[in-house]
Amino acid sequence: MKQLLNIDRRVWLGGLASTMAGFGCSSAVAGTGLGFRREKKPVAAVVTVYRQKSHADVLLGKILQGWKQDGGEGPDLELVSLYVDQYPAEDMSVELAKKHGFRLCKTIQEALTLGGDRIAVDGVLSIGEHGEYPWNDFGQHLYPRKRFFQEITDTMTKYGRVVPVFNDKHPGPQWKDALWMAQRAKELNLPWMAGSSLTVSYRSPDDDLPWRQGVEAAVGIGYSGLDIYGIHTLEFLQCILERRSTGEQGVAWVQALPTSKIGWMLEQGLIHSELLDRALVATGTDRQAVLNDPPADGAAFLVGYVDGLVVPVLMLPGRAQGIGAAIKDQTGRVFATRVQEREEPYYPHFAYLLKGIEQMIHTGKPAYPVERTLLTAGVLDHLLISLRENNRKIETHDLRIAYQPINYAYAPHLRLDAH
Repeated sequence: MKQLLNIDRRVWLGGLASTMAGFGCSSAVAGTGLGFRREKKPVAAVVTVYRQKSHADVLLGKILQGWKQDGGEGPDLELVSLYVDQYPAEDMSVELAKKHGFRLCKTIQEALTLGGDRIAVDGVLSIGEHGEYPWNDFGQHLYPRKRFFQEITDTMTKYGRVVPVFNDKHPGPQWKDALWMAQRAKELNLPWMAGSSLTVSYRSPDDDLPWRQGVEAAVGIGYSGLDIYGIHTLEFLQCILERRSTGEQGVAWVQALPTSKIGWMLEQGLIHSELLDRALVATGTDRQAVLNDPPADGAAFLVGYVDGLVVPVLMLPGRAQGIGAAIKDQTGRVFATRVQEREEPYYPHFAYLLKGIEQMIHTGKPAYPVERTLLTAGVLDHLLISLRENNRKIETHDLRIAYQPINYAYAPHLRLDAH
């Protein structure tokens, strides 16, 4: 642990936030330059698999076929090369390469150089999601995100040119790997983004914490697997909480409890009763259904922030029908919202994620801070360890990650046709 803490200190006290988060802006909302088409920037992609409805499909397909993947207008990006790590029977990449003319590469280096002696692209999308990869004892699916990132940055170092990189979902997924990636990004002064598409998706109802408003209490609700959807749940909640008046100072401790403890947590005041009910209704269930039959494969997470805010996040597979949150701000206002995972027009939340990637590749500056994703990745990793190790409370000195958030919009307030 001492080695990880030393890495953490070099990364965060060394100023990754000033390197990256200070670049953030919300020009995508402003709509300047409407009607003006920029030159398309050539990009490479590095993916685990490319099959229908995979993350590769719903992101890269929008570069190839437009925001709605219907042949209409799309981002000012051109996919010129692709490295695929695994080729299942339902692979789409070979036929798409023939149809659209991008280069299908045997190595990551080839994807960035197009087989030449220089970096021949202006950005890279690294999509380590889906495919046949091992799991560890903590329930983490060990996608090769660090390996992809290492080969991408090694190639940039070899040829002396750094271009922006986007990592789909969270780096790692193990925290030690995410820390290594953060250190490498800082060393190279690499424009780097990562994260969940749900932070920029539609909400029902459409509501948010006012910018720089204090938070009195919060509850998060998630569903599905603790690893695969825990990160979506935590990062969606974080994109709301980071707006609070204290800014973000990081997380001091975490603890994961079994769902059988939810009733006890209510009695102890660890869960705000009204917020729990509001969040459960927003995500398609109610208190009694959860208390009567709490899902054994779920978990009750506690996240203790440095500023004193303690937030329960209940992962309720088989009970909750979506991801949501309920917030009480310091004025007494309470709101609850559920993030939407729409399928039409062809997973539109990924279009809004791609909009931020497009902005970074054109400006060389991340649209919003990667620290949010790193913080939630670290929180999830430590929570899964807590759950595996008899629910112990873990002091997270390595997660005291302070950063300045960006007042960045979400669907439908982002303009896909804006520059």
